[in-house]
Amino acid sequence: MNWTMKMARAVVTASCATVLLASCASYKGIAPTATMRSTESMQASQSLPDQHGQWPDAAWAKQIGGEPLQALVDEALAGNPNLQVAAARVAAAKAAAQVARANGEIKGSAGLQGTYQRYTENGLVPAPLAGTWQSDNSLTLNFSYDLDFWGRHAAEFRSAISQDKAAQAEEYNARLILSTAVARAWVQLGHQYAQRDLNQQQVEVAQQIQKLSALRVRAGLEDESRGQQVEQALAFLRAQQSSLDEGIALTRHQLAALLGQGPDRGLQIARPELPAATVVALPDALPLALLGRRPDLVAARWRVEAAEGTIDASKAAFYPNINLAAFAGFSSLGLGNLLESGSRVAGIGPAITLPILSSNALRGNLKQQTASYDAMVATYNQALVDALHDVADQVQSLRAAEQQNLQQQLGTQAAQAGLKLAEERERVGTSNMLPVLIAKLGLLQQQRSDLDSLARRSDLHITLIKALGGGFDAQAANLTTEPLNGASTSATTPSIPASTDTSTSSTSARNAS
Repeated sequence: MNWTMKMARAVVTASCATVLLASCASYKGIAPTATMRSTESMQASQSLPDQHGQWPDAAWAKQIGGEPLQALVDEALAGNPNLQVAAARVAAAKAAAQVARANGEIKGSAGLQGTYQRYTENGLVPAPLAGTWQSDNSLTLNFSYDLDFWGRHAAEFRSAISQDKAAQAEEYNARLILSTAVARAWVQLGHQYAQRDLNQQQVEVAQQIQKLSALRVRAGLEDESRGQQVEQALAFLRAQQSSLDEGIALTRHQLAALLGQGPDRGLQIARPELPAATVVALPDALPLALLGRRPDLVAARWRVEAAEGTIDASKAAFYPNINLAAFAGFSSLGLGNLLESGSRVAGIGPAITLPILSSNALRGNLKQQTASYDAMVATYNQALVDALHDVADQVQSLRAAEQQNLQQQLGTQAAQAGLKLAEERERVGTSNMLPVLIAKLGLLQQQRSDLDSLARRSDLHITLIKALGGGFDAQAANLTTEPLNGASTSATTPSIPASTDTSTSSTSARNAS
């Protein structure tokens, strides 16, 4: 008999479950279509060969510009409003994760209600209460718990954790963008000062040529057209001096803004000295290792993880939602006997919600989340392409700059030899001072070209540091994600999401929490 009863109960339970699931909406035919690209599919071995170099570290600014540049970078990281916005976004994402986690916990509240009312004589309340004024009071503790059979809250929490990780990676990226902007402006300021010095020397030499030409015109040794040419060249150099002064002022303003300060802060920055050119070697296994070194790539991957969790949560909404509610407390007419033992009340029971007539809304929401997932995957793929493109561009430009520098050195050597020869001729009396001044003016112009080359190589070095992640390390920052081979199983397979999901994103979310 007991066996028969147990079998009957099992059949009834299975039948009820079948009816419940059959009454649910279906998400058949809705699945992501995008696939995450792997680094193996990105051909880069020839453009980015292994050179056994080191990845940039967190102190790269100090290595380039010493303590002065490092101090400016630190000040910018502490005071720039854009970074404060990024930090606020991280705080908001953490709060959202806290809310998502709380959705899977037992909820409790305490309630005190009191109503003073007259009971009708023609209603359900019998005499002697009918027709009298009484107070109806209750003091209860209320509890509710979502059983979450389909893992909806777990998926929402997983998505929120991924959003938090993405916000953290984006904050690192904002810090990288800001610090490299400060470094590039600092190099630019040093370049402008050095250019102004050389330009001033050119002005002084041109003034000597002007005086000498005026003497030769008065002596009838040359016509006035020569003097007009010298005057034109001198005016051009003076105009360049004014332009360089303007550039210095604007760069100081730019640095002050990057520091999050008013323009007067820029006036206090000491004149920078351009760093010496250094040979840069690429690290090994660049395409693959770049995934954990670029904060924008890490953020894009976490956005994919977050979208995957949102899909899982949307799928769970297709199934019955079962909540367990309970209460315990006191209830009575009148306050005098509210806390007596006879006024005790208690109850417990389930609440089942079936999405019977919500198919269109649920399917539309899942389609929307699936499209968002596809967009996040495409965003990640584009970020990967852009990252490799960025590194390749900087490497190619550095190579070209090195070759251009070799030619610049040959030009400088020739200009120095020409000046030396002119000075020797002037010394032995076979020539006058004019060829010496003209040769000196040419050498100064060549030195300005050398300065441009040095500044460009310094700037390219900084942009390469940025392209390589600027010392960011996802593993050290606890922002690593497991590799995803295309769209994840939990996001594409039309099956009931389980609270014990072992997909990549759930594993990383549990580790993160």
